[in-house]
Amino acid sequence: MISLFDLFQNAKRDARTLAMIALYDAPTAALACDADADLILVGDSMGNVMLGFDDTTKVSIDDIARHTGAVVRGVKSSTRSDVPIVADLPFATYDTPDDALKNSAVLIKQGAHAVKLEGANESSLAAIRVLVQHHIPVIGHIGFTPQSAAHLSGIVQGKTLEGAKQLLDDAQNIEDAGAIAIVLEAMPSVVAAKITQRLTISTIGIGAGAHCDAQVLVWHDLVGFSPRAPFRFVKRFAQIHDVLLDATRQFVNETHDKSFPDASHEYSMPDEELRKWQQEN
Repeated sequence: MISLFDLFQNAKRDARTLAMIALYDAPTAALACDADADLILVGDSMGNVMLGFDDTTKVSIDDIARHTGAVVRGVKSSTRSDVPIVADLPFATYDTPDDALKNSAVLIKQGAHAVKLEGANESSLAAIRVLVQHHIPVIGHIGFTPQSAAHLSGIVQGKTLEGAKQLLDDAQNIEDAGAIAIVLEAMPSVVAAKITQRLTISTIGIGAGAHCDAQVLVWHDLVGFSPRAPFRFVKRFAQIHDVLLDATRQFVNETHDKSFPDASHEYSMPDEELRKWQQEN
């Protein structure tokens, strides 16, 4: 398998935009690989998407580890068993370098090829440095950072000159700390374009425009799994919610009216054994 660093660097050099999908289980991991996705992210967005939480802060390292293992098994079962997997470090698991190393080791042992963490404050930068020292690839994340959403004013970050300059500085500091790539979430496209141009490492956009080196979306968003209106940056490539709702409703209705199961869904006994059964019963 090509290293994640080389994958990012080669794509940036060739101006080939990478497609990354955030997902959380074996079947969708296999599906994404079969669809030729370049990377998979086991994101703490599972808190909202899979676990029913209001935000990502309630997601634990055990949650990420369990779902990372499932995704690893799904990738191995696919036609492309070499797709790299990035796993999120959830809230309060990298406040100190020791915490970052301990919790990253849990995810790497599950089969993740890299970890992702949010922010560019000193604790986040220190976490990146210690992980790099221990040969664990790290992806940064700036702009809208869901783990600290309660302290942010709105979704879109960097709308002012001061805010945009801060994002540029943060991105440079993350590169200098040793990250191999950086997620840019919910920021003006001109700001993301400048960051992408400035950095030597790759940028991964989500709500950051078309000039990033890669794009990431949550699988449930891109296939239209939820009936709720998506964020502006989400494009729904299908409306699978309606298909699944219709299929489930048909099962319920056919169970109620006894048209399911019919003979084609039943098992039978050999004729001789059936005669014996009927004689005794």
